[in-house]
Amino acid sequence: MSTSSQLLSRRAFGRLAAGVAATAGAGALSACAGGGGKPSADAPLRIMAINHVWSQAVKRRIAEFEERVGRRVSMTLLTADQLASSYNVKLNASGTDVDVMMVRALQEQLLFGHNGWLADLSDRVADDRFAWGDFQDAPREASVTAGKVLSVPVVTERPALYYRKDLVADLGGPPRTLEALMEGARELTRRKDGFYGYVGRGQRSGAVSQWSSFLYSYGGDFVVDGKSGIGSAEAVAAYEYYGRLLAGSGPPGATNMSLEQALPIFAQGKAAFFVDADAIYSSFLDPKVSRVRETVGFAPFPAGPAGAKPHNIPSWSLGINTFSRLRDDAWEFIRWAAGPEMSAALQKEGIPGARTSVWSDPKTLSAFPPELAEAMRINAERGVGHDRPRVLQVGRARDIVGRPLVAGILGQSVRPVVRDADAEFADFLVRDNRHKES
Repeated sequence: MSTSSQLLSRRAFGRLAAGVAATAGAGALSACAGGGGKPSADAPLRIMAINHVWSQAVKRRIAEFEERVGRRVSMTLLTADQLASSYNVKLNASGTDVDVMMVRALQEQLLFGHNGWLADLSDRVADDRFAWGDFQDAPREASVTAGKVLSVPVVTERPALYYRKDLVADLGGPPRTLEALMEGARELTRRKDGFYGYVGRGQRSGAVSQWSSFLYSYGGDFVVDGKSGIGSAEAVAAYEYYGRLLAGSGPPGATNMSLEQALPIFAQGKAAFFVDADAIYSSFLDPKVSRVRETVGFAPFPAGPAGAKPHNIPSWSLGINTFSRLRDDAWEFIRWAAGPEMSAALQKEGIPGARTSVWSDPKTLSAFPPELAEAMRINAERGVGHDRPRVLQVGRARDIVGRPLVAGILGQSVRPVVRDADAEFADFLVRDNRHKES
């Protein structure tokens, strides 16, 4: 999932970004990838993945795949920072000791593609047996860089509106619009009692991914026609809305809140509304950490002036190391792990997949609360395929874009901060886009 605990640290991302210059010749090297001949049948297929419920579930089934291809599989599960560091070391050295790579299409893929670290899968996904057209539009589009399919999505994520069912009856049910969310949050806020109408991420960089759905629903985007879009009237309105929402109805210290700080406030029954990733829903049903398991409700993202436009992203995807000498077996793994049968089986376990077919089959949705399953389905249909700027230096971009969010939450005038951030982001994009000329 794309929670803040899984984001690249700035230090780890800096190590990755430093690899751009060091691997400028990677495209040429990829032509001879696999040099030295194919490894023997005793050589394992090596998979590096995030330690996530999806990869844990696949690892439990790995014997099935080993029998299918007749090759031993070594699957290593790491934290996001460990994964980033390992990729940086191995791929900068054109290492052949990793075959399948679990990556974030919206965080690393552009950089990895620029470096020549991910194999082009365009011809492979075109195989009718794989049914590439079955993948949801937004995650499928996010898998493409410079016209090439560089990854296959396996886990998706959207925002959900979490709400207290016991508190919204007098409001006519969960809010269907952002205006109604604002009004309901203000009405239910009781600061003297330590109860808040809304809780959400407010940390400068970490809040950007969740704010993206507010931005799109106001009719804006991070980048428009290759230029900064955060200075548009629509973006300014989205900044001001989010600032007012948390400033007027949120808990103190909201600008320091990432997912880890915001989630417990809702789980402990101290907030009426919370917008965050649908993948975290089980936290509110766990009696060990939640006091709202009997009263929590789930709803689609509310509509703004431009309609309801939540993000619908591939939080984790699979790619193949350009330098792998087992690329055929690596593709067989992806075809198996991301195929229709596995996607359906894992979704039945409550792991949200990327294929349209698994979202249209009631059997595959049985693991989710019915209200949540419907909200996830609706959000997927409406979804925008990115929740952050699609640039090489994602961490730096998020830091710039997040500055006006902090100003709004602190009750400051947003417009002058937006003007400065817009100019900074415009300059950033000029520099970040230079890779397109190389």
